[in-house]
Amino acid sequence: MKRSGLGFGLALLSLSLVFTETLAGQESTTEEHYVFESSIPYRTEKDTTEYMKERCRLDLYYPTHLNDFTTVVWFHGGGLTGGEKFVPEELDSKGIAVVAVSYRLSPKVQAPAYIEDAAAAVAWTFRNIERYGGSKRKIIVSGHSAGGYLTSMIGLDPKWLKRHDIDANKIAGLVPFSGHTITHFTVRGERGIDGKQPIIDEMAPLYHVRKDAPPLLLITGDRDMEMLGRYEENAYLWRMMQEVGHPHTELLELEGYDHGGMAKPAHPLLLKFIRKISP
Repeated sequence: MKRSGLGFGLALLSLSLVFTETLAGQESTTEEHYVFESSIPYRTEKDTTEYMKERCRLDLYYPTHLNDFTTVVWFHGGGLTGGEKFVPEELDSKGIAVVAVSYRLSPKVQAPAYIEDAAAAVAWTFRNIERYGGSKRKIIVSGHSAGGYLTSMIGLDPKWLKRHDIDANKIAGLVPFSGHTITHFTVRGERGIDGKQPIIDEMAPLYHVRKDAPPLLLITGDRDMEMLGRYEENAYLWRMMQEVGHPHTELLELEGYDHGGMAKPAHPLLLKFIRKISP
């Protein structure tokens, strides 16, 4: 595993050890201490369409034996054109809650609809997680591929959460897995731009680098195996966050893992990041 940046100075142990650890030194617990609630609507505006009613739903998995726990809002991948919400098995029984989110997809909608949905789901979490015993001060946003892109967009561009009267800087941390940092190829495709033509505009996380953003952990697969330079995109975002003086950005590269395969070994690193910022 290669790494860049000292941000938090995470003391990463071997993956075999990380898989056995749980948060705050707690022992693993059985599934009977966790509740799974399915298909909760997170957008209830009066003008909600049938497609919004279908896609704008989340699953909530949370511990019943803990209070003030951390919550990971998890966005699935699929290129903004496919995919379904799911709770990653690597996050089971780890002393945290997971909010697994579905969102509207292209071509039925176009940008920024899926970004708006992502922001609405995070806003729902801020407004509701305390009812389940969690802490709104310990909300982490994460996701793989397209989900990583959504993570970075709503965390770095404050306007999306501001529409819900939520301060993006209240997010405890952002952990995109192999996400675009330039304008997403599906957004470019909606404009008739080829997927190999890089664009950086307001729909790119890179456009919104700022010193006061939440802590940021960028994780990618092997640069020689990743999709269309995804490592290099993230490396540039890491560099620009250093240039603007952001104190808490780190970049990790998982050697030997391609774009699809990097998610599984990235989850223990997400858990270690949570322990670092939410002791």
